[in-house]
Amino acid sequence: MPAQDTSKIKEKILEILRRRGPCLPVHISSEINMSILFTSAFLSELVSEKKIRMSYMKVGSSPIYLIPGQENLLEKFASYLKSKERDAFELLKKNKFLVDFQQEPAIRVALRAIKDFAIPFEEKDKLIWKYYTEKSSGIRLAAPIVHSKPQIKKEEILEKKEEKNLDIFEKEKKAQKEISKKTTSKKTTRKTSAYDKKNERFFNKVKEFLDKKEIKISDIEGFSKSDLILKVVDGGTEKILVAYNKKRIGETEILNAYKKASEKELPYMILSLGEPSKKLMNFVRAIRNLSKIYKIT
Repeated sequence: MPAQDTSKIKEKILEILRRRGPCLPVHISSEINMSILFTSAFLSELVSEKKIRMSYMKVGSSPIYLIPGQENLLEKFASYLKSKERDAFELLKKNKFLVDFQQEPAIRVALRAIKDFAIPFEEKDKLIWKYYTEKSSGIRLAAPIVHSKPQIKKEEILEKKEEKNLDIFEKEKKAQKEISKKTTSKKTTRKTSAYDKKNERFFNKVKEFLDKKEIKISDIEGFSKSDLILKVVDGGTEKILVAYNKKRIGETEILNAYKKASEKELPYMILSLGEPSKKLMNFVRAIRNLSKIYKIT
């Protein structure tokens, strides 16, 4: 194909994106009257030339293509997000900002997956998620500064801050503190904080491992202090993944993972923090080669 024709096709693709906003390859393919294969090749070239970009999310197996500056239009594809990812999206869209440690575990995992819509930043050693269309670069965790006359007492300024200027996260933090005072001791609070940090480290380990293996999380089936149950896509195949937050697993853990996968009628995978024992692997191999068990009558 002559270089001139190639240039014209690329310009036509850019014109389509300017007119329609973010698009899937199939939409562009139908307009330029070319196969998906050739269309995808031109899109890849435009991405490498930094004239367009791809979304992190996918519709089926395809990313969404857009011109830089059209990010605010990606919202129309949010309905294609998976269960918990969609929940996290709706929650973030409603609140604009979310403090990571205040969210339930499944939402925290999902926020890390919706990179097109959740922008992370740190404020006073806290991880904050910002809705992607918010223009401000951060959120003030402390109350805004109150400009007042010198004779006004410091206590009065603080009182006004608490009553009028606390944002949504400060209110939530204050409510949690009041509940904590009534229902738990300082010792229990410290234990809870340590528990949250331990869980967060485990989430991050699992997520990093899956990213390296190019395994995509499609849904979160369950979570407890000892395990994380995910629905994942591995090599195009949907599976149940059970991640155990322990170094040693045995027959019980395998059976529990098997039961979870059987409920969904899916194959399953297991993760743990340590190497499986030789005894356990021998047991797995023995079961794999077992054809049938008869009862003598």
